[in-house]
Amino acid sequence: MTFDNYILLIPLLPLFSFLLLSFAGKGVRPQWASAIATLLLFISLALSAGVATEYFTSGKFEGAYVPHLTMQFDWLRFTPDLAINLGILVDPISAMMLLVITIVSAMVHLYSIGYMHGEERYRQYFAYLGLFTFSMLGLVLSANIFQMYIFWELVGVSSFLLIGFYYKKQSAIAAAKKAFIVTRFADLGFLIGILVLGSGAKSFDFTTMIANLTQPASPFGANMMASSFMGVSSLTWGLMLVFMGGAGKSAMFPLHIWLPDAMEGPTPVSALIHAATMVVAGVFLVARLFPVFAIGAPEALQAVAWIGAITALFAAIIATTQTDIKRVLAYSTISQIAYMIFALGVAGWEGESRLGYTGSMMHLFTHAFFKALLFLGAGSVIHAVHANEMKEMGGLRKSLPITHITFLIGCLAIAGIPPFAGFFSKEQILTAAEHGNWAIFVIAVFTSALTSFYMFRLYYHIFWHKNPAPHAHNHEKGMWAMNIPLIVLAIGAVVAGFLPFGEWITSDGKAIETPLHLGLSAIAVSLSLISIAIATVMYRKANELPNQVAAALGGFYQTVYRKFYIDEIYLFVTKKILFNLIGRPAAWFDRTIVDGAMQSLGAVSLSFSGAIKGLQSGKLQSYAMVFIGGLIILVILSLINSL
Repeated sequence: MTFDNYILLIPLLPLFSFLLLSFAGKGVRPQWASAIATLLLFISLALSAGVATEYFTSGKFEGAYVPHLTMQFDWLRFTPDLAINLGILVDPISAMMLLVITIVSAMVHLYSIGYMHGEERYRQYFAYLGLFTFSMLGLVLSANIFQMYIFWELVGVSSFLLIGFYYKKQSAIAAAKKAFIVTRFADLGFLIGILVLGSGAKSFDFTTMIANLTQPASPFGANMMASSFMGVSSLTWGLMLVFMGGAGKSAMFPLHIWLPDAMEGPTPVSALIHAATMVVAGVFLVARLFPVFAIGAPEALQAVAWIGAITALFAAIIATTQTDIKRVLAYSTISQIAYMIFALGVAGWEGESRLGYTGSMMHLFTHAFFKALLFLGAGSVIHAVHANEMKEMGGLRKSLPITHITFLIGCLAIAGIPPFAGFFSKEQILTAAEHGNWAIFVIAVFTSALTSFYMFRLYYHIFWHKNPAPHAHNHEKGMWAMNIPLIVLAIGAVVAGFLPFGEWITSDGKAIETPLHLGLSAIAVSLSLISIAIATVMYRKANELPNQVAAALGGFYQTVYRKFYIDEIYLFVTKKILFNLIGRPAAWFDRTIVDGAMQSLGAVSLSFSGAIKGLQSGKLQSYAMVFIGGLIILVILSLINSL
C-alpha cells in the first residue's frame, strides 16, 4: 500500500516536536514552540486520515479486512524459533486509533495555545504533549506485544510528566507518583503475561501469536490449555495477567484510584489522557488479543465482562456526589471505559455476538469526541471562574455561550440521547449485553441512566442553578484557539455515530449489520430522559431538594461521596500493614541483624589482625625460628602417629 512510504512519519513528527522543544531551549520562543508542535500534529492528523482512508478502501481480501505489516525487522532473537520483530501493523482498530489519537491531540494542542498562555514552562508543556502523542501512536502501531509494552511504559513516563506538570504543587506531585506507582504495579502483571503468552505461542508477533493460539490444528494453543495451575489453564492465566496491565491503564476497579487524582494536571492534559489515549489503552489491548480471549479462553472474557460491568456502575454512583467538575468527568471516564470493556466481554467471535466488539470500538471512537469536548469545555469554565468547585459556578450560559452550547451537546451525547453519537454506540453495546448476559444488560441500562443524571447535574450547576456573579462577562471573546476545538469536537459528537462501523471494524474483519433495536433503545432513552428530568428538577434552580436527598440517604451518601473509602483502604494497607508490619520489621532486621553481623565480623577481623600483626616484624631470624619450630612440631606429630 502507498501509505507504507509515509506511515512512519505519523509517530515521528510528534517525537521530533518533543526533541526540538526539549533540546533547543531558549532558542525557540514560546509562541513558536506552540506553533511548531501544533503544526506537526496537524500534519500527523492529515497523514493518519490518508492511512485510514486507503486502508478502509483497499484493505479487504476475500471480503474481510486483513492485517497489513510493514517495516518489519528482527530486533532480538532468543532462539531459532523465538524472536522479537519490530514493525508497524495496520488493521481496522489501529487505523481507527490513528485518527482518534491525532484528532484529539491536535485539538488539545490548539486549545492549549490559549489555555496555557502565560504559564511557566510553556515550551516544556508542548514538548511533553509531543512525547505522549508519540508514545500512544507507537503503542497502537506495534506489530508485536513486546514492542507494545515498550511504548506502554513510555506512555506511563510521559503521563507522569504531564500529570505532575505543576510540580510546585504538592497535590500534583502526589498525583503523578500515584499514577506512576499504580500503573507500574499493573504493568508487572502485563509483563509476566507477555512472557507466558510469548513462550506458549513461540512468538511475540500479534498475527503469529493469535494464529498459534486460536487455530484448531495448532499444538501451541492446545498445550497452553492443557497445562494448568490451580485448575486454571496457562492460557487463561496469561490473558488475565495481560488484562491486569490493561485494567491499570484503563483504571478498572480496584486499580482506578490514580485517575481521579490525575486531574491535578492541566485541563487539556486531562482531555488528552481521558478522551482518546492512555485510558483506552486497556480497551485496545483486549481488542487486539480478542480472538485469543474469545476462542481460547472464554472464561477470561467473562471475567473481563464482569470487571467492566462492576466498574461502570461503581464509578457512575460515585460521580453523582462529586462537586469538583473535573472529578465528575474523571469518574465518568472510568464508567465509560468500563462500558467498552464489558462490551468486549459479552462479545463473541462469530455471528451476531460480534456486535459487542463493534459496539465497543464505536463507543471508543464516539467517546473520544464528546469526552474531549466535555473536558475542554470544563477547562473554559475553569479558565473563566478560576475554580473547580460547582459552588463557585452557576448562570454561565450567557457569559460563555459557545462553551454552553458545545458542553450541552457533549452531555446529550454521553447520555445516549438520539441523534447524538453516544446513542448509536451505546445502543449496540446494550444490544450485545442483552444477547450475551442479562444481568450485565440490567447494570448497563442503570449505569446509562445514572450517567444522564450526573452529567446534567453538572451541566445545570455550571450554566444554570443560580444567577451569575455581577462581574461575569463573555470570556470567550478573542479566544479562537480555545473555541475552535470546542466547535470541531461538538460536530464530531453529533455526526460520529452515523459512520458505518459495522462495515469497517468487526472481530473477524467481515462486515456486520447494525440495525437499531427500537425496543431496547426506547428503554434506555426513556430512562435517560427521566434521569435528565430529575436532574432538572433538583439542580436547574438553587433549592434545598439536593440537601434533603443527601440527608435522607445519610451514611450511604457520605460513603459514596468519600468514594467508598477505597483510597483510605489503600493507605491503611500500604502504611499500616506493608510499611509498619512488614517494612519496618524488615528494616530493623537489616540494620540490627544483617548489618550488626557484618560489623561484628569486621571487629573480630580487626582484633585478630591486631593480635598477629607482631608476627610481621621483618626480621629473618624470627621467620626462621617460626619455620624451624613448625617443622619440629610436624616431626613430633608424625612420630606420635607412627607409634
